[in-house]
Amino acid sequence: MHGGMRVCGHGGSASDAQLPVTSGISGRRVLVTGAGGFIGSHLVQLLVAEGAEVRAFVHYNSRGDAAHLEGLNLPGVEVVSGEIQDPFSVRAAVEGCSTVFHLAALIGIPYSYVAPQSYVATNISGTLNVLEAARSADVQRVVHTSTSETYGTARYTPIDEAHPLQGQSPYSATKIGADKLAESYWRSFGLPVTTLRPFNTFGPRQSLRAVIPTIIAQALGDGPIRLGSRTPVRDFTFVEDTARAFLAAGTSDATVGKTLNAGSGKGITIGELADLILEMLGVEREIVTDDDRVRPEASEVFELLADASRLRELCGWTPQVPLRDGLARTAEWVERNMAVLKPGVYNV
Repeated sequence: MHGGMRVCGHGGSASDAQLPVTSGISGRRVLVTGAGGFIGSHLVQLLVAEGAEVRAFVHYNSRGDAAHLEGLNLPGVEVVSGEIQDPFSVRAAVEGCSTVFHLAALIGIPYSYVAPQSYVATNISGTLNVLEAARSADVQRVVHTSTSETYGTARYTPIDEAHPLQGQSPYSATKIGADKLAESYWRSFGLPVTTLRPFNTFGPRQSLRAVIPTIIAQALGDGPIRLGSRTPVRDFTFVEDTARAFLAAGTSDATVGKTLNAGSGKGITIGELADLILEMLGVEREIVTDDDRVRPEASEVFELLADASRLRELCGWTPQVPLRDGLARTAEWVERNMAVLKPGVYNV
């Protein structure tokens, strides 16, 4: 396949180790789109540990690097550079794979206010390219990535999969569109699609556009902690648990044609989260509101709390890493990487 290469490098740290999982993925040829991203790179690690033959589809760049896959000890992973908006490179990547985990997306909510058309092209048209390529290649399973943001502000909690969808940002609107495309390919063509809807995932390798790493990085630096609104409630899941949810959803026949939440079912406000992080780090710091970080009022999602009972009942999945343990491991990673992170810059 054109553009492929083998990843070789130094092993990850002990804090990057995956929890053991026993699954039926061993020996399968698997494609992960968005493999160089935060969740994607952790999923690739887990799939390799489970014995899958992994093809990692990463966004092309002139440096020829594989983003977060760089430096990980992942022998045998085939890295393919391409563009999710291009149907030809997507079709080539899907060829020969029995399972596709589709994670490639634009995910920053604030940037979706700035460049909404790029979100349509990546999240909707890109998903269409994956679904059509999978249908043509007779792929045995597609796991499509959704987001809890598709629910908008909760009408009731905990939020189950029957909760109405509401596009409160261009980002969430494009993910709703992508979810419905995935549903249509199951209903129209019988493509075996499962939609996984993670709530707020956090952990090592997450960019500072996300709230947990930006709080940690600011706490390890100087000056006040700058945040947007502190009242929204979020349901945080450690990235290794989210990767396990993908694996569970992609290896169970019971999940085909279904949408599944993945979350802890435990909520915490952003203000409480900031206080907890400062307490864990032994730091006393003023927390101030940064207007640039505040979402438009009608766009802010005020409460996300998962009902993940369907995933638990169908696959036996439950989160294994408590919030405090996950925060400690994330803080270790942020501290090791402070030289390249930019805690003083607001990343949209």
